[in-house]
This record gives sequence, structure tokens and C-alpha cells, in this order.
Amino acid sequence: MIEEVKRNYLEINSLKDLKEANNPSDDFSLTLLKPVNFQLNKFFYKNIGKNHKWVDRLIWNEQQWIDYVSSEKVKTYILKNKDDLVGFFELIFHFEQKEVEIAYFGILEEYQNKKIGSFLLSQAIKKSFDENINRVWLHTCSLDHKNALSNYISRGMKIFKSEIVKI
Repeated sequence: MIEEVKRNYLEINSLKDLKEANNPSDDFSLTLLKPVNFQLNKFFYKNIGKNHKWVDRLIWNEQQWIDYVSSEKVKTYILKNKDDLVGFFELIFHFEQKEVEIAYFGILEEYQNKKIGSFLLSQAIKKSFDENINRVWLHTCSLDHKNALSNYISRGMKIFKSEIVKI
């Protein structure tokens, strides 16, 4: 069965355009995943992605995961509530273009719809601009969480391209 999906590409070109959301509680902490741990990336990809048809990486073998997370261009941040995993984001640095792609971003289902995604996105944008870049971008689609697009726009991102794709 072929399904039509609307994909939007969004960007933010300055940290001063960020409409930052506050940390929902002092119990939440964000850390750079160091050393890298492909098992955590894979865990989030599978558990968040199962509801949004994230399928591209499901065929990756262990070495493909290791190679990806070990790239100097990739950084993964993990959000926790005390010791519990909450969400993550992966940043891909395109140093030549002075830009960062938020490649994957998400909150585990039990933490959704609690304004945590707004905080996590604010942090993803801030961490991106820490690296002396001029642009942060991502894409989202109609398969993603119902609040995804409004969260991106609420944080100050602007749509620069839209398309319909058939999957």
C-alpha cells in the first residue's frame, strides 16, 4: 500500500531566534553520550520510531551502528528524569557548510505531551549553535508526533521546503 506523506524541512539561522522552553523540572538532565554507545541510539530509534515508521536503520548491523555513532560528525544527547531514560537527539555536524542537522529527535511515549519535547528541542538547538555554526535544520513529516511541527515552529524554526512523498 502506498501512502502519501507530507515532509517539511525547517531551519533556524541564529540562536537569538530561539524561543527557548524551560526545563520542566530539576529532575531532568541532559548529557552528551560519551563514550558513544550505539545500543542507546538503537534503543531510542526503535522505541520512539516504532510509532512513526522509522524504518531505515532497522536493517543496520552492529558495525553500521558503531560506525555511525563513532563518526566525529555525530553527537548524541540523552535526556533523563533522575535515572530514567526520557529522550534523545542526534546532531550531525556539516562543518564545511557551518550547519547542523538534527537527524533524530524524540521522547519516549510515557513522557510525551508533557512539554518535555519543547525543552529538549531548545537544548538541541542551543547545543548545535555551541559549535560556531550558522544554521540548524531538520525535517519532519506527517508520520511524526502530532505536536512535532508545532513544536519546531514554536521554538523559532521556519519551514523552508515542503514536499509530498509516497512511501
